[in-house]
Amino acid sequence: MLSIDMIMPAAGIGKRMGSSVPKQYLKIFDQTVLEYTVKTLLASPYCNRVIVAIRRDDPYFCTLPVASHPKVKIVEGGEERVNSVLNALAEAGTEWVLVHDAARPCLSQHDLTRLIEESTRKDGGILGCAVRDTMKRTNQLLEIQKTEDRSLMFHALTPQLFRREQLIDSINRALSEGVAVTDESSAMEFAGFKPLLVEGRSDNIKITQPADLKMAEFIINSMIKG
Repeated sequence: MLSIDMIMPAAGIGKRMGSSVPKQYLKIFDQTVLEYTVKTLLASPYCNRVIVAIRRDDPYFCTLPVASHPKVKIVEGGEERVNSVLNALAEAGTEWVLVHDAARPCLSQHDLTRLIEESTRKDGGILGCAVRDTMKRTNQLLEIQKTEDRSLMFHALTPQLFRREQLIDSINRALSEGVAVTDESSAMEFAGFKPLLVEGRSDNIKITQPADLKMAEFIINSMIKG
């Protein structure tokens, strides 16, 4: 079976949460957001290791039970998300690597498996969900310029899965040319690859606002109950 190093950038501080504790360490029920996310990746039969990039002065991760798991490796995070990913990629050793946001604790095993099985037949791929609302393009004054055709538009999610060497080269090339790397796919696209969009569940939410924690509680509780 394919073995994959799974990377989790977790060095952010989540300013929009308005909390003194980084959002990945806030609690959902009796566990932190990060613990739910790490355990989901560890539960995949494709998981070789989970490589977590944390801040150098992070006082939280080492206190979590999951920190001592034999398949969990810690690396130092960078100033930006892309730097954390590069640091983790330097530690990874598998042909294919997967990157998943620490603040997405509601990933389903079904979506994770589908992403791996379908994307490894292509140039890699990402999870996404279809845009449901009417999309408007504005100018800088927020004056509407046009209505976009949403039929082929998707929200980009994580995980995102690519060949390790291709991803490293693509990120470095994008950064050297001043291109903003907003996610791993954006770097691969800039390098000329055509990642696959694997449609996943819309409840694979990212914790960014306080209300998202309550939503995550509801989703996780529903997943546990089946």
